[in-house]
Amino acid sequence: MPAKPTQLIGQSSAFLDAVERASAAAQLNRPVLVVGERGTGKEMIAERLHRLSPRWEEPLIALNCAALPESLIDAELFGYEAGAFTGAAKARGGKFEEADGGTLFLDEIGTLTAAGQERLLRVIEYGELTRLGSNRPLAVDVRVVAATNEDLPRLADSGRFRADLLDRLSFEVITLPPLRHRREDIELLVDFFGRRMASELGWQGFPGFSRAALERLNDHDWPGNVRELRNVVERSVYRWGEPDRPVGAIEIDPFESPWRPGGSRGGTIRVAPEPLPIPSDALDFRSAVGAYEKQLLEGAMERARHNQRKAAQALGLSYDQLRHALKRHGLLKADG
Repeated sequence: MPAKPTQLIGQSSAFLDAVERASAAAQLNRPVLVVGERGTGKEMIAERLHRLSPRWEEPLIALNCAALPESLIDAELFGYEAGAFTGAAKARGGKFEEADGGTLFLDEIGTLTAAGQERLLRVIEYGELTRLGSNRPLAVDVRVVAATNEDLPRLADSGRFRADLLDRLSFEVITLPPLRHRREDIELLVDFFGRRMASELGWQGFPGFSRAALERLNDHDWPGNVRELRNVVERSVYRWGEPDRPVGAIEIDPFESPWRPGGSRGGTIRVAPEPLPIPSDALDFRSAVGAYEKQLLEGAMERARHNQRKAAQALGLSYDQLRHALKRHGLLKADG
């Protein structure tokens, strides 16, 4: 977890209710379960629970239970003695021992092994753990904050998660709203991330986003929530490269390209040109294609109000590719 406190940005009632619940629960020495889709800020809520607790000067240790092979999760959490398994040349303490006196944040708790769930329950119940390969219990004082994007009660009903462990973890449950249900926060977040990126790029100020760009950002459903929004905003500011003009190009999908393997998935705002007739005096295929290409360019430039970056984005071209095409058709001088 980061040493420097992160910022929770938002003013919607659903978001503020979740933050307020976390602030109230921080003072209690009880487990907390944070539930939310990916990118909703579960890690930041866990950090808030720690920073506002009496344990704030002690360690805040994090482990993503889904990031390790099943065979290593138990060893990572509870430690092991020398010879406990192949490759265990010497004893090593686990995350619980590292977090002694502080807070342990367990992300993706639903992926924890059955054996790991049993050991975790014992630590929460009795404040004791046993390293792998040992019969000697060790006392630890750790507050557990767990997070998931799964329906743990449903997993418990199907036998894939211990019901007794769920009971212990759910003393308080904080459910974070997805960004599509807190749309009043989008422009606030856009401004925050945009200013931060502009500062990183060394801009003297931040010109903001054009109204059309903001509408695009507001209209998207954001399946990746705040994390996805941050990436899109920062990438848009970085690619825009014009500190004195409002950012007017938004590309949701960074992989969008006419040369993308498997074809485009439609992540770029595109101009839909009206069907254009092939000139009657076109005597061969090459001249017909050239004439059609020129009309496409002229139509795109007109719709983009002669903004070359927007026209390039609409046509699925890079800025340099567009300028080359304009030059080839004698259109660059008038529009450059």
